[in-house]
This record gives sequence, C-alpha cells and structure tokens, in this order.
Amino acid sequence: MHIAISGNIGSGKTTLAGLLAKHFGWEAHYENMDDNPYIHSFYEDMQRWSFNLQIYFLNTRFRRIINIRNSGKTVVQDRTIYEDACIFAPNLHDMNLMTTRDYENYVALFELMSSFIKAPDLLIYLKASVPTLVRQIQLRGREYEEAIRLDYLKSLNDRYDKWIEGYDLGKLLIIDVDEIDFMERSEDLGIIIDRVNADLHGLF
Repeated sequence: MHIAISGNIGSGKTTLAGLLAKHFGWEAHYENMDDNPYIHSFYEDMQRWSFNLQIYFLNTRFRRIINIRNSGKTVVQDRTIYEDACIFAPNLHDMNLMTTRDYENYVALFELMSSFIKAPDLLIYLKASVPTLVRQIQLRGREYEEAIRLDYLKSLNDRYDKWIEGYDLGKLLIIDVDEIDFMERSEDLGIIIDRVNADLHGLF
C-alpha cells in the first residue's frame, strides 16, 4: 500500500511519516531537502529558480511513485506529486514568479506523467493555520526557510484547502494540526493511528 502525507511547509509531514512508519512497521520515504540543488537558490530568488525547482520536484516524485508501486512494500511518503501541480506551481504562476510559458510547459509534463501513476491508497492532509506553520518552521531552524514570506504561506494554505475540498482520487484523512499535537502528545498520535487503521482496514 501507498500512504502519502500532504500539507503546507512546516505542517509536520516528515515527523508524522516517521511516527507512522515506526508504529506500523512501514517504510518511510522522506523529502530530502539537503540533496535538492535548487532549494537554497529558490528562496533567494523565487522568480529565477521557480521553474527549475518545480521540474526537479516533478522528476523526483514521479520516480519515487514508480519505485513505491514496484517495491511491493507498504510505504508512507512525505508529500505527493499532486501538490506540486495543484498548489505550488499554479501559486508561483499567479504570484508572477513563474512565466506563463514555463507554467504551461510544466502542466503539460505533469499531465503526461500523471497518466502513468496511481493515486495513494490513503492521503493524509495536515491542515494548519499560518501561525502554527510559522512556529514549527522556526522550531526546526532551517536557514533557507527564514526568507519564506507570510503571504506565500497564506496563499499556499488557501490553495491546499481548495485542493482538498475537491480531492476525489482516493481515501482522504484530514488532521487539524492546530487541534491535534501529535508531535508532543502521545494520546493525539494515538487518535491519528486509530483513524488511519479505520480508513485502511475498516472498523471492527
């Protein structure tokens, strides 16, 4: 099975992926920013590097999905390929940080790639307000994230909510990170584990 965790920057995707992998004995696939050759440049100059960054993400996530499906293992993945195409790329385009020419090229490539893949068996969406995102971004202390603009986070949040409202590719579990603190409270993690079990295996 393929379980994917989606959510804005700082929502806790990597942490939850690790916790669920440990509890269920799943294999976790993380988004490794340290190996990303564009991320630092992007936050320094979004307009110059937006297209390069999105193509890099599209390529790496497509390859990862193929590997997950071919592995025969149950995998929990940090972020999905759909978020790039439905949220990040159109947001950059609307903010005039990606040209229309580049955006249309990106969309055409995504549409081709998406025809070859299957959606996750379960999508977990970590919904969080901008203040919660800012607090968690500051706590993890990544230097390149210090330049993230609040309007950028808010715009992404709005797009996430709209995307999730219309998501119909498979099972969906929404976790309100403002209310459920799975990072600090074991009982809150237990709530998520119970809900994941119910969605994947049904209630007994």
